[in-house]
Amino acid sequence: MLPAADVVELSRLQFGLTAMFHFLFVPLTLGLSWILVICESVYVMTRREVYKDMTRFWGKLFGINFAMGVTTGLTLEFQFGTNWAYYSHYVGDIFGVPLAIEGLMAFFLESTFVGLFFFGWDRLSRVKHLMVTFLVALGSNLSALWILIANGWMQNPVGAEFNLDTMRMELTSMADVFFNPVAQVKFVHTVAAGYVAAAMFVLGVSSWYLLKARDTGFALRSFAVAAGFGMASVLSVIVLGDESGYTTGEVQKVKLAAIEAEWDTEAAPAAITAFGLPNQEKERTDYALKIPYLLGLIATRSIDQPVIGIKELKREHEARIVNGIPAYDALARIKAGEDTPALRQQFDEHKADLGFALLLKKYTPNVVDATPQQIKAAANDTIPRVAPLFWSFRLMVGLGMLFLFIFAASLWFLVQRNLAPQRWLLRLAVFAIPLPWVAIEAGWFVAEYGRQPWTISGVLPTRLSASALDASQLHFSLIGLLGIYTLLFVIEMYLMLKYIRLGPASLNTGRYHGEGSANPATENPHA
Repeated sequence: MLPAADVVELSRLQFGLTAMFHFLFVPLTLGLSWILVICESVYVMTRREVYKDMTRFWGKLFGINFAMGVTTGLTLEFQFGTNWAYYSHYVGDIFGVPLAIEGLMAFFLESTFVGLFFFGWDRLSRVKHLMVTFLVALGSNLSALWILIANGWMQNPVGAEFNLDTMRMELTSMADVFFNPVAQVKFVHTVAAGYVAAAMFVLGVSSWYLLKARDTGFALRSFAVAAGFGMASVLSVIVLGDESGYTTGEVQKVKLAAIEAEWDTEAAPAAITAFGLPNQEKERTDYALKIPYLLGLIATRSIDQPVIGIKELKREHEARIVNGIPAYDALARIKAGEDTPALRQQFDEHKADLGFALLLKKYTPNVVDATPQQIKAAANDTIPRVAPLFWSFRLMVGLGMLFLFIFAASLWFLVQRNLAPQRWLLRLAVFAIPLPWVAIEAGWFVAEYGRQPWTISGVLPTRLSASALDASQLHFSLIGLLGIYTLLFVIEMYLMLKYIRLGPASLNTGRYHGEGSANPATENPHA
């Protein structure tokens, strides 16, 4: 029995909210861990206590954020068993592998050395403590790697096949899953975005101290580290974003077409729509402002290959649905006990399109007898809503350009030793603290919503993945999670703001009590 439509939508809403809430904490953990490595490396090399204080202070904020990230991440993983039981049954052999490795290789490494980071200052030598900090950063980023390998497989399911005997997807090549090009590009792009978020956080908090003319020596050095790290990171995001666009153009043509509101297949080289109002009902973009050549260069790395439009993709999907019906027919008959070599051969010939035939389950319990109208409706479902993807992507890109400007201007005025008079830049940096999270959440929305209607692209529709729950159970759990997450968010904000207001004086070293009158224009952040 299929789960009711409202159960599927509630399950999607719950998973989406918990995933995006969890990802409020992940970027800061990813980036701040490397900033700690940079600060402590300078301390080990120079033995200047201010860099030790920078490591300890930003490490305190890292620890608060890390604890919240772990708490929300555990809840997220439990949902695979509670809300998405059929998904876990159908693809658990593949999806579970990187998650298990993440727990054994990365999470345990990170969690173990986090304790040594906080309690090992007086028990370890400088070099040994630096190695601990490095292992914390390595563990944090390895966690992201394995999670994104799992997610990348959902976007581009390679290295797996459907097994007729077990009626499940099974792993055929671990190497293909690990080296999936979508997963690799997604990993480097995502972690680089996390580095930008952490750099903007440190830059903005340091700017607030400079605007208040307090802890200026500490703040200027933190500002300098964040500006350099942030500039390298935002350039990486831009370059890797271009590579992500190329990979999407190769393996996720629907997502690319929806992001760019590309309704018709244009003659090469395709133009990119910089601005417009996507009209899904009429399949056109009103008031479109196009830039020639650019989409072709991004999506195909050429000027002679077209970018396939949404209308043509729907026609292709309609043909794949028709081609998948014999596979579904053979599968159903084999499952009922009519297992013959002819049926197995029929399944093997059409199994590549079995997932597309499963889209018909939304419209009829008897897929084999689907009408042309039902096939057409299922093909229309393979295209997500275009406008949310179109605008979310442009929001992400626009904010990325703003971050590039902020980091470039920060480095320029630091090199000129003329930062103090640029109060407009310091205020902009403070204002921009939350903006990387807006860009990152927009990026995650594009990645996940752009995959709909699939849980596993081309393999398993989202509608078939959910557990057979009552809507009342989901309402109860959704309200409970919202309440708990709201409380956690309040606690996070309270603790972070508390220690930011206290500043490095909260380290109780005696070096910062009473400081606040120094002129930041006279400080040398390179000292």
